Amino acid sequence: MSIKKIIAVVSVFIAMVAQAQQKNKEILFTINDKPYYTDEFIRVYNKNIDLVKDESQKDLNNYLNLFIGYKLKVNKAYKLGLQESESYKSELKNYRNQLAKSYTTDKKVTEELIQEGYSRLQKEINASHILITCEENATAEDTLAAYHKAMAVKKRLDSGEDFATVAKEVSQDPSAKENGGNLGYFSAFRMVYPFETAAYKTPLGKVSNPVRTRFGYHIVKVNDVRPNRGEIQVAHIMIMKAKEGEDQEKPKKLIDEVYAKLQNGEKFEDLAKQYSEDKSSGPKGGVLNRFASGQLSSEIFENKAFGLTKDSPVSEPFQSEFGWHIVKLIEKYPLKTLEESRAELDNKIGKDDRSIRISNSLTDKLVKKYPIKVQKQEFKKVSDAITSAFFDKKWELPTNKSPYEATLFAIENKNIKGIDFLEFVKKQQYQNYAKQDLAKLSNQLLDKFKKEQINLYYNDNLENEFPEFAHTMQEYREGLLLFDLMEKELWQKAKTDTLGLKKFYADMPEKPMWKPRAKAILVASTSEKTAKEAFKMLKQNKTIQQIKDKFNTKENAAVQITEGVYENTDVALPKGLPFTAGFHDLVKQGDFYTGTQILTILPASVKTLDECKSKVINDYQQYLEQHWVDELKKEFVVKVNPNVFDTVKAALKK
Repeated sequence: MSIKKIIAVVSVFIAMVAQAQQKNKEILFTINDKPYYTDEFIRVYNKNIDLVKDESQKDLNNYLNLFIGYKLKVNKAYKLGLQESESYKSELKNYRNQLAKSYTTDKKVTEELIQEGYSRLQKEINASHILITCEENATAEDTLAAYHKAMAVKKRLDSGEDFATVAKEVSQDPSAKENGGNLGYFSAFRMVYPFETAAYKTPLGKVSNPVRTRFGYHIVKVNDVRPNRGEIQVAHIMIMKAKEGEDQEKPKKLIDEVYAKLQNGEKFEDLAKQYSEDKSSGPKGGVLNRFASGQLSSEIFENKAFGLTKDSPVSEPFQSEFGWHIVKLIEKYPLKTLEESRAELDNKIGKDDRSIRISNSLTDKLVKKYPIKVQKQEFKKVSDAITSAFFDKKWELPTNKSPYEATLFAIENKNIKGIDFLEFVKKQQYQNYAKQDLAKLSNQLLDKFKKEQINLYYNDNLENEFPEFAHTMQEYREGLLLFDLMEKELWQKAKTDTLGLKKFYADMPEKPMWKPRAKAILVASTSEKTAKEAFKMLKQNKTIQQIKDKFNTKENAAVQITEGVYENTDVALPKGLPFTAGFHDLVKQGDFYTGTQILTILPASVKTLDECKSKVINDYQQYLEQHWVDELKKEFVVKVNPNVFDTVKAALKK
């Protein structure tokens, strides 16, 4: 949303947090017989009273007039159909989705995960694993078979067999054949959550029990634990290793030559551009993106980089799996504090497997809140419509959908039909379910469908569940409408109605004024000597361009010269400057020495419309709005209940 729109929305009572709803609300006023209640008026008044600077607006009678004017504008917006705009609907939907996030997560579980993630980030784990693959949606039988296979591997390890040897033999992670299952160092959020948890909970040197992830079962061995090194940014010069049949010593000789050039004072960046064979970083002076442990594919490179210090910022040539390198330290970034990391951690959790814990926690609560009774006959009917074509992703909805229009179950007053479930089934067939008994599959899908529908119902019902959510949405909804209305009815008119604007300016009893002004030339430089020489040239009637040509280059503007008209209070003028025509000697202000030539003095005068157009437009908008509200009061019938308003005033004064 634009800044302008934010300001507009705020200015028309968009609130931060709603206060408790008044239990015994009464009708305060009506607009065309539509009632507006005391609870909303009291809530909005209490929320906005501290923001109001105009004391007259704190008066309850005046505030009621403002509030009625606001509601009149909203009614006008609805009358014009502005709520049907696609841009309005889209922006309102996006805002609701953002606002709903704080109501559709378990805050307690989220905080636990933030604390856990930050705690784990303090350490880096070096771990190895053995993987026994098992599809995420595998049958119970296939899952159990994979588990038994993993347990058999665990027994071999417990009996003393070497982990790397067993990994090369049985692990279904293709990389294990080369690395013996070793994954190097990593920290939190680098691995899938269940695997990460196993790594952080397994003691140093020990082997975990099989742990299930979406890839299958893992057996994890913790090889080392060390403090997190944070992140680092470096630049490097790389000479790639020689290919088979090439001179194997040539890369080493070349990197040594480059290192010698560095020792002789040549710039690292220039040498990287000239010699580095890393095509992505070489043209940028060898600079790499910042990284943490485990993010590069070379542990040797990472260790050399993290070993650099400010006192020793450039490495000697060293060899990695990819070739020869010289690395230069740019900056090290230690771990942030918990509070500094909180927003980033929350974002990572939302994108990570651990977010399932949050959604599951909320779903468990909602399942208890909204008990569901499935109609057995209807469920049998829809279950019979599911065929084995589902497993081949070829199942289609029944051609005749009418037999499945009956209610499958209800969530409070919302009926969910059998056809709704079948449409869910059609989408689910692309989730790679393993072949299994169709009855078991139907029950599994029904369980997922019920949870999905409960969450959707809860989200759709937030306005009824949480009064403060409903209040905020109402205020945002009306605020957006009012912005569009003001843009259409006032702001654009004030900008484009040139005749009306000229008449408004002509009728202004007090027009904007210029203070006494001076047409002047200012010569400034951070060097007193340069400023004196440049100012001397000005006194000798040299042109501004001649002075600039003498002192300024493309790389360095040693002198700044400006010519303009300045009011006597303008901060651009040196303090204490005599407001008289002529040359005025250098004055030091901050880092600059400034000399001034006042060419002409202009007395105080009325500003022309062009000279104060933005202010006149703003005043014209306010004028139009005041008269517009009067017109709206004629267009709509407003009836205030004075007795109820007296009760409100008495309550608020207490």
